[in-house]
Amino acid sequence: MTPQDIGLRLQDRLRLAVDDLLLDGTNPWELDEAMVAYGFSMGPNEAQDLVGLDVAYARRKTQPRDPQRRYVLISDRMVQEGRLGRKVGVGWYRYPGGGGKVIDPLVEDLCREEAHFARVERRDFTDAEICERIVLAMIHEACEILGEGQGSVAQINALSEAYLGMSPAQGGLMRMADQIGAEAILTGFNVLAQADPVTWALSTEAMKYAQSRL
Repeated sequence: MTPQDIGLRLQDRLRLAVDDLLLDGTNPWELDEAMVAYGFSMGPNEAQDLVGLDVAYARRKTQPRDPQRRYVLISDRMVQEGRLGRKVGVGWYRYPGGGGKVIDPLVEDLCREEAHFARVERRDFTDAEICERIVLAMIHEACEILGEGQGSVAQINALSEAYLGMSPAQGGLMRMADQIGAEAILTGFNVLAQADPVTWALSTEAMKYAQSRL
C-alpha cells in the first residue's frame, strides 16, 4: 500500500464519520468549528470545498459498497446538485464573489431532508461528541491499517496533516492516540460498536494491534 493509499483510506473514514454526523444531527459549520477548536488546521467540510466534492464522489463510485453498512446520500446529493466547492462558488459553504466562506442554510435543509428519507431521528451533538466521533473513526481505521501490516505509525503521523487536516502542532494521528490513551480509545470503540457493530467492530488483527501497541 502506497503512502497515498494510506492517506486516502484514512480520509475516506474521516468522511464516513462526517457524513454520519451530518445525517444524525449536526451541520457542516458546527462540525468544522468544533474540529478547529479541537486543534485542526481546518474543518473537514471547508477542506473538502477546497479540493472539490467531486474528487471524493468519483472515488466512492469506484469502490464496492458494503450492503451491511449504512450509506449516507448527503455528499452524493451535494455533487449531483452542482455543489462542488470553491471552484464553482458553492459547496458545503457559499463563496460569494470568490471570497470567504458563508454559511448556506440550504445545506442544513438537505441534511434534514435526507434524515427524513432515511427515517433517522436527528439529535443535537456537543462539540466534544463531534470531535470524539471523528477522531475515534480515524484511529479505528489506523488500527486496521497497522493491524494488516500496511504502513507504520511514523507514516500515518506524517500523512495526518495533508490528508486529515490536522495541525503540525498535533504531531499526527497516532501521537494523538497516545495522548488519549488505549483504555479510553477501546472504551469508545466498544460504546460505538453497540449502536453500529458493522462500522465499529475491530478486526482480530486490529484488536491485537490496539491492545498491544496503543
